[in-house]
Amino acid sequence: MVVPLENPVYVTKPLIPAVSAVTEKITQILESGQLTNNGTQLKKLTETLKEYLEVDHLSLFNNGTLGLLLGLKALDLEGEVITTPFTFPATVQALDWNHLTPVFCDIDPVTLNIDADKIENLITEKTSAILAVHVFGNPCEVEKIEYIARKHHLKVIYDGAHVFGSRIKGRPISSFGDMTMFSFHATKLFNTIEGGALAFRDKELNKKLELLKNFGLLNSEEVVLSGLNAKMNEIQAGFGLEVLKTVEKERKKRHDIKKAYQSGLADIPGIRIITELEGESSSYQYFVIEINEVEFGRSRDWVHLELEKYNVFARKYFYPLCSDFEWYRNLESAQAEHLPSAHKAVKQVLSLPYYGDLGLETVKSICQIFEEMHVNQKTMTQL
Repeated sequence: MVVPLENPVYVTKPLIPAVSAVTEKITQILESGQLTNNGTQLKKLTETLKEYLEVDHLSLFNNGTLGLLLGLKALDLEGEVITTPFTFPATVQALDWNHLTPVFCDIDPVTLNIDADKIENLITEKTSAILAVHVFGNPCEVEKIEYIARKHHLKVIYDGAHVFGSRIKGRPISSFGDMTMFSFHATKLFNTIEGGALAFRDKELNKKLELLKNFGLLNSEEVVLSGLNAKMNEIQAGFGLEVLKTVEKERKKRHDIKKAYQSGLADIPGIRIITELEGESSSYQYFVIEINEVEFGRSRDWVHLELEKYNVFARKYFYPLCSDFEWYRNLESAQAEHLPSAHKAVKQVLSLPYYGDLGLETVKSICQIFEEMHVNQKTMTQL
């Protein structure tokens, strides 16, 4: 019988560089006397990330949500935007703040991304863009989405919060679409404590984004746009520069942990691993499974609560569906009959603990817990 783990194990753990390195960096920042407003650290991080992500145009923000919100505003979108109901609330909240109406499209039952085959039927004269999400690091059908967008003269924006550093067919993932948002929240593989970035195709957007994230100030006496304060500060940027030095080591650790999970869960009926990608194609951001209640013998919600008894704290990403939010329920596209795959997935998906310091023995114990939960159900059935 598996016993509860001695210490709580959570779904993620921030990647934190050496205290000495962070202390030295903060000392440099304080001695410089500049804490924000496009300082040395921010400029250096911008250039370093452009090289790492292989992008020509990149703008940093104090969080990914404001990056996406202002990115949508910079594109001058109006009317309706086709998007997914299976995402973190920030994706559709960015539409709300731009007075854009989401049109929910069902998801692919395998990747859990927006179903590209269902997008075109949702396009109307009011449609201005497609906002897709690379869910859990699985890339969307970018070529198909690009074809549809060009055919109908639509913008394509990707929520890339889960795909830092990953590639599609050898190309950096942000080279697809008009714009990709990256999140640098503490829970992400690469973090700046809080933070985010926009990678974009049109270099003319750079000046506009710089204005939008700094109150619309052209200079000390001219305000030319209605903007916000969405600037990344020097502490965030400096911290990020140190974190970036540790990312490749963390990726290798997560690769090994992923292999251990795959091995430990392989023979348990009713468990499907959603995050299968390897190497440069993978962001190693999450390890996510889908639980088939009929085959496994227990529901995802039961497993979620049962794991807590063992000191294992998983998460029901993404629950509830965005289309179920009270302010969207009356939308025709939000009706359950139009989103069967999304409604199925939201009841089955579970994100398991996944970070470099998790330890292979801990992963083994978690897999044994799953095996025991299934075996116990089999025993109960036989009785």
